[in-house]
Amino acid sequence: MSSINTQKIAEYIFVSIIVVLAFLARTYRLNEPLADWHSWRQADTSSVTRRFVSEGIDLLHPRYDDLSSIPSGKDNPQGWRFVEFPIINALTAVTFNWIDVFSLEVWGRLTSIAISILAILVVYTLTKKYLGQRVAILSSVLFAFLPYNIYYHRTILPEVPFLLFSLLAFYCFLRWLDTERWLQMAISVIAAAIALLLKPFFIFMVFPMAYAAYKKWGIGLFRRKALYLYTAAALVPFIAWRFWATGFPEGIPANTWLLNGSGIRFRPAFFRWIFAERIGRLIFGFWGLLPFGLGLMRKPKGKLPFLFHWWLVGMLAYLAVFATGNVTHDYYQIFIIPPLVIFAAIGADWMLGLPKQMVIRPVTWILIGTTLVFWFGFSWFHIRDYFNINHPEIVKAGIAADRILPKNAKVIAPYQGDTAFLYQTNRQGWPIGGGIADKIDQGATDYVSVNLDDETKYLIERCKPSIALDGITIISLRYCSL
Repeated sequence: MSSINTQKIAEYIFVSIIVVLAFLARTYRLNEPLADWHSWRQADTSSVTRRFVSEGIDLLHPRYDDLSSIPSGKDNPQGWRFVEFPIINALTAVTFNWIDVFSLEVWGRLTSIAISILAILVVYTLTKKYLGQRVAILSSVLFAFLPYNIYYHRTILPEVPFLLFSLLAFYCFLRWLDTERWLQMAISVIAAAIALLLKPFFIFMVFPMAYAAYKKWGIGLFRRKALYLYTAAALVPFIAWRFWATGFPEGIPANTWLLNGSGIRFRPAFFRWIFAERIGRLIFGFWGLLPFGLGLMRKPKGKLPFLFHWWLVGMLAYLAVFATGNVTHDYYQIFIIPPLVIFAAIGADWMLGLPKQMVIRPVTWILIGTTLVFWFGFSWFHIRDYFNINHPEIVKAGIAADRILPKNAKVIAPYQGDTAFLYQTNRQGWPIGGGIADKIDQGATDYVSVNLDDETKYLIERCKPSIALDGITIISLRYCSL
């Protein structure tokens, strides 16, 4: 057996080990109810899938549980949900109906995990081509086992598939520039179109893509018809989807606040939340900043020397433009992880490649090992609570309501506007109390509460019948004297 074949076999084995261990890591607490960190957004995403399973797949009319005016400012009696194009919801629903072994929530998580594994392979392939095999291995290891990724890559959020299609579009675009094969361009266009349908944030990948095109064609890139064709083909589905959604304004959550709704952009609090709390503490666990900084300082080589630098610039632009969104939601940083870990891998590779005359080799290995252990350890210290179910009472109440109430019931499940409680009831309705009479006029049939607050006591006195058991109160709103 030749040395080349032996190296290939060793590479496949090593990558397979990474993939298997990454899959196992992401199955941690797989069977937990959908009431963990950011459960409101996960519940909204999963409820679209649940409607597809129970009512059939209609990509142009996605619906979910929330009938309130909280997301859009308009009453939403049909429960329209026009955010990301529901292609991943449809995929999850179809495969769930085929396999029918796990719960929908577990299957949704497994779908995210499978997509995450594909993303690991794209990161490996991309970095191997442009930075070499050792950096590729280091990058894929960091990407696979970063505690932030272990949690978020098993959540039911559109960010994970968005990341995969963004990476795939980027890699295939670079391959098309190399080979000028139309198949590579077609794959990149399809992936870019899907990424845009999931999140418009893909536009920030223009930074490294434009750099790569400039390195190939110079200023002549503006005369390349293929680039205009690529742009149009990627944008048309996105524009069509957004135009179609305007016909359902009650199903479009307010979103302009994501830009700078709080006025926080470039204020001290912005830098503290993004670079200290999120990148420094949550993602890098403080210690990951060391190899990342070394990676930034390393002089780049190759025909696209600053490709990854421009990728990082694009991510910085994304953080700045969607300032309030990134400060408010820590899952928005899923998009920026690949260049961060790639530069950290470049830094670690630089340390490993220093001449023996410059370093004490055992000290180098100890430093790298210590950095990795402390990085993942401190990051995990902050991530581990994300898996927790902090309010198990809403799960218990939701199971009781699902068992007792008719399938066509419309429920008020007050949880300060958070839809996680409503999701547990497996019914459409409202995630907030108040205005009970108006909600009854809109079709509310039952009220489910885990708090014996003033509103619950008021409804117990004026609505019959009601059920109270172990801190759970279920009140029929069909016969009320309000």
